[in-house]
Amino acid sequence: MKVCSSLADLGHNVRLWTLGSDPGMEWDVIAKHYGVGKQFTMKWIADLPWPRGWWYSLRAVRAARRWRADLYYVWPYQAAALASRMGLPTLLELHDRPQGRMGPILFRRFLLGGGARRVVITTEALLDWVREFYDGLLDPPSTVVAPNGVDLERYRNLPDPEQARQLLDLPDQLTAGYTGHLYRGRGLDLMLELASSYPEVNFLWVGGEQEAVDRWRARIEELGLENVQLLGFLPNEELPMVQASCDVLLMPYERQIQVSSGGDTAAYASPMKVFEYLAAGRAIIASDLPVIREILNDSNSMLLPADDAAAWIGALRTLMFDPGQRGWLAAHAREDASQYSWKARAERALEGLKLDR
Repeated sequence: MKVCSSLADLGHNVRLWTLGSDPGMEWDVIAKHYGVGKQFTMKWIADLPWPRGWWYSLRAVRAARRWRADLYYVWPYQAAALASRMGLPTLLELHDRPQGRMGPILFRRFLLGGGARRVVITTEALLDWVREFYDGLLDPPSTVVAPNGVDLERYRNLPDPEQARQLLDLPDQLTAGYTGHLYRGRGLDLMLELASSYPEVNFLWVGGEQEAVDRWRARIEELGLENVQLLGFLPNEELPMVQASCDVLLMPYERQIQVSSGGDTAAYASPMKVFEYLAAGRAIIASDLPVIREILNDSNSMLLPADDAAAWIGALRTLMFDPGQRGWLAAHAREDASQYSWKARAERALEGLKLDR
């Protein structure tokens, strides 16, 4: 959704074919849910239970061909392979290694097809992996590293933490926040240790499916922690103000990070919260993982070992009692965020792209 909106913002005529049935929602509702600005056309396509993704991808590619698309900007490997084999100019966005039995086969067929034009890759670590296993197949298409981004305009003129908490009716005390999924590998147990160590700090968790929220809420009650608030899922449009209400933003990724599919992306992920945290202009404490260091550094965040609870407890204590350091980190974070707008990312993804052989 962010990519399509940013492409439309560049002046392109964008049409998204997405999996599922039309929910019948107005654009304003969709825009609030995903936190997107520029409107584009959306079309829904149902899939068959088996083989998963093929029917949807075939229908989407055929619909785009009837529409006479100039470029097929795709995420599913099935659609990439089909479009490329049909000789249609295709750009594939890659967020992780090709998985399973079919992933590598479909990726190779995309690369060898007559329509392959570009691979957009989200991290340098993932690019290194792809080059190692697919050396000689990536030129053409050319590859571009384009990390995920942030809507900078939504983070401009945010109030200070005290004012934001007042506007959101949150407790008037130093607040450490986390926004994102509640999957395994997100460091949630570590955040409970922090909450136990600092009862005077309010810990704000935002995100997660309702089942996960209920499970963690029960765990928090069992531990007797009264300083952890779980707000559950919020529309993306509301995240900037919630993040602004925090004095410190936490990103305690573990060495294995689970995503919705169950896979581990710790070595290759480009989490959207990294860019949102930077744009929020708050002090950040994050796990010191190599892929995270592609964006964060010792000037815009405090980077700590993922499995060292004592280090996290000490770092939070330092920031609690040193507003000067919080401000210094926040200023550098806000400055560094300026290079990661979604619009700039879209420009980079398309830069120099040749649609004809």
